[in-house]
Amino acid sequence: MVGCVAQRGAVHPSIPSVPKAVRPLSDTATTSESPANPMGTFDEEGTYTPREIVSDDLGMSFADAIDGTMVTVEDGQLVHGTVVKIDKDEVLLDIGYKSEGVILSRELSIRNDVDPSEVVSLGERVEALVLTKEDKEGRLLLSKKRAQYERAWGDIEAKKEADEVVSGPVIEVVKGGLIVDIGLRGFLPASLVELRRVRDLAPYIGETVHCKIIELDKNRNNVVLSRRAYLEENQKETRDQFLNNLKVGEVREGTISSVVSFGAFVDLGGMDGLIHVSELSWKHVDHPGSVVTVGDPVKVQVLDVDYSRERISLSLKATQQDPWQEFAESHQVDQLVYGRVTKLVQFGAFVQVGEGIEGLVHISEMSAHHVDSPEQVVTPGEELWVKIIDLDLARRRISLSIKQAAEGGELAAEYREHFEVDSAGNWVQGETSAEAEAAWSEYYGEGGEGAAEAAGEAPATEAVVEAPAAEAVVEAPGAEAVVEASVAEVVVEAPAAEAVVEAPVAEDAEAPAVEEDTEG
Repeated sequence: MVGCVAQRGAVHPSIPSVPKAVRPLSDTATTSESPANPMGTFDEEGTYTPREIVSDDLGMSFADAIDGTMVTVEDGQLVHGTVVKIDKDEVLLDIGYKSEGVILSRELSIRNDVDPSEVVSLGERVEALVLTKEDKEGRLLLSKKRAQYERAWGDIEAKKEADEVVSGPVIEVVKGGLIVDIGLRGFLPASLVELRRVRDLAPYIGETVHCKIIELDKNRNNVVLSRRAYLEENQKETRDQFLNNLKVGEVREGTISSVVSFGAFVDLGGMDGLIHVSELSWKHVDHPGSVVTVGDPVKVQVLDVDYSRERISLSLKATQQDPWQEFAESHQVDQLVYGRVTKLVQFGAFVQVGEGIEGLVHISEMSAHHVDSPEQVVTPGEELWVKIIDLDLARRRISLSIKQAAEGGELAAEYREHFEVDSAGNWVQGETSAEAEAAWSEYYGEGGEGAAEAAGEAPATEAVVEAPAAEAVVEAPGAEAVVEASVAEVVVEAPAAEAVVEAPVAEDAEAPAVEEDTEG
């Protein structure tokens, strides 16, 4: 056994023995001549000799080799990196550059005012767009949001081309609609959120919606969406069936679903129809809200169905009694009606003679004498008698006359029970005519609105009615001054009318003098 060991431990004469002191400091026992030795050797005196480099495996200078370990970036380039730090206003991203890139909080997400920690997490791999390779502070500025835009635009354009549906959560309510996160900010107008217009958009926040892309403009960074188009497409079969069953002229019941400035929308139980403001009422409507409100049940008539555009026109007034037709059936030309002045225009005045019925009194029909402007005869709100001189039902126009009404005529049927009329329907004064004349005289004497017209005709009328007293006044010198005065002066000079009222005194005092003047 010993011999064997000795023999096994013997050294071949051709291989020199290596002292322990000069054996290589390695985990494996190798000879100094071994080319695989990764380290140098020590001599007997302990001097280290590095191993000889026999080949250049870099193929470049050491500086170039160091630069080769770092990436190169350019403005507008898409890069990938790892989140290494998250602050309240920025995120640091390691993209292998000589310094970490900085993503400001506003460049993290398309949402406004977000917490960076809610968007990214430490160690997450993120794609970003290089905004500036080096700003004034020497920072590499990146944007995760714009990188997302670049990727999303390609997808959105492809979906628009293929007429596909996009989906995303509603992240914001803005003026006129909603903002939907579809990888970029898509605008969903309020009128296109549902099949009918929605007033309160707040409940849609956070809800995922499916939409069709109806407008795309990359230069303006503008994407317009329509959820209604998506809903209509899914309900097209049902809508087609509803439209085919809808007939023009039929009456349907529905509910007011929306009120807008130009009319009101009605939910017919499958689709919405529009009542234009002109079809809401027979009378003038300033705003649809004064006629109907959301939720009101209504009965409407179908005016028109546009199958290609899927639009239904409705009328509310068509289901109601036509006041013009009703007025035309109960009134005739030359009849007197009572009305109220609603508006003055340069060529006359409009007078309301029924609910929703207005007629025109032309300026030439206001008075027997010349009138420069309607304000000289009537004022808005004034109530007066007018005569119907023309009734055009087809054009819905009524011509009226104040001047001819003053001449008398047949009263309309609704007034006859309140006034004494003859067999022809003409108003007669009866026993109280003297009292009526006294009242009108007092009215004119106080400068009433009819004074100007009455003053011109007063001398002749008074001469007939007031018999001897009137004649005495007309023949007296003072009366001549009144006759020669202008119409306006007669209205102001009220005492002249008082002289007529106090006729008995004037007659007793002045009659002899008048007779003497006449005889002379």
